[in-house]
Amino acid sequence: MTLTHSFNPGILLLFTTLLVTVSCGPSGEQGGQANSQQVQPYPVLTLQPRSIELTSSYPATLEGIQTVEIRPRVQGYIVDMPVDEGDIVREGQTLFKLNSEQYEQDVRSAEADVKAVRAAINTAEDEVQRLSKLAEKDIISEYRLQSARNNLESQQAALAQAQATLENARVNLGYTDVKSPTDGVMGTIPYRIGSLVSSTIAEPLTVISNISRIYAYFSMSERELLEMSKNVSGEELNTNLQEQISNMPDVNLILADNSTYDQQGTLKLASGLIDRETGSASFRALFPNPNEILRSGGSANVQIPFRRDSAVVIPKSATYEIQNKRFVYTVSDSNTVQSTEITTLPLSTKQLFVVEEGLAAANKIVTAGLGNLQDGTEITPRPVDADSLYQELTVKDQQQAD
Repeated sequence: MTLTHSFNPGILLLFTTLLVTVSCGPSGEQGGQANSQQVQPYPVLTLQPRSIELTSSYPATLEGIQTVEIRPRVQGYIVDMPVDEGDIVREGQTLFKLNSEQYEQDVRSAEADVKAVRAAINTAEDEVQRLSKLAEKDIISEYRLQSARNNLESQQAALAQAQATLENARVNLGYTDVKSPTDGVMGTIPYRIGSLVSSTIAEPLTVISNISRIYAYFSMSERELLEMSKNVSGEELNTNLQEQISNMPDVNLILADNSTYDQQGTLKLASGLIDRETGSASFRALFPNPNEILRSGGSANVQIPFRRDSAVVIPKSATYEIQNKRFVYTVSDSNTVQSTEITTLPLSTKQLFVVEEGLAAANKIVTAGLGNLQDGTEITPRPVDADSLYQELTVKDQQQAD
């Protein structure tokens, strides 16, 4: 039996039309919706050169302007300590008393020697006078008279020596009262009453620290030093670093409890050399300490202000970090975004970065919603008012500092 198939072109045309309508119509509508959803509005900031006040903080060690080790000049036993550890002392105040009997005896013996020599001088003078009269009458020879004169000179020299010995004995007796050479604060005392001490002891009796003013010592890397030199040079292009630093504004001291010390200090270059091992330079800042709040051996942070003119400043929230590298999304003329690596100054605020490399004035960056972006994403830019944004972030910085 033979089967015959008939072909109807109209049915085929109808089927094709339905297939195209089902497959293309709805998906075409979804594609259009997807495209419209991808082009989302994002806040975009157009960069402009700005002036910004920056601060850089450095760990510091505090020391009084004068720190003196107290050591005895003579040997003896400690018999009294009129002051204690941590006491405030004044110049010339007695700190320790050593037994003085031996040195008192030395003074009495030296005084006796002086009296004896003076008596010998009187006898020698009388002898010279007597022999002079005899020599005038040619009763004795000139040689005998000269011998008497030489004896007188010898006794006079002996008197000078005896007086020097007496003065030395008196000085040594005075050394039994160990006195403070300066105003300051007593340090620890490793010795007690009854201890035998001398000028050769391993540890000093104590250390006196003059804290009427305080030095805050800190280090700055070579890179930071060069950056600071650029920032403080100003119009005086031919001045050296020392002169530039002397013209810098006063610096602040952040104490261990994160409070700001109520006195400002002046910055000084402690060493003009770069340490080869650490690659850093030593600095010190001098702070007045009228209430003696600061103490030697304490720790703090020196906060140095810097001003940058014509800087490219961006919000920290407009950046993201990948493998220790920082990026922003820049916006092209076609409104597509591109990740751009940037280099920032270490002297930044809590809310703002100062860009060294990667961005320039007139560039546009996205300031929020970075997690939803990737290279090539098309956006609808929503311009951000730069002055309002920076004002808001500056206020936040001040609030966090307070």
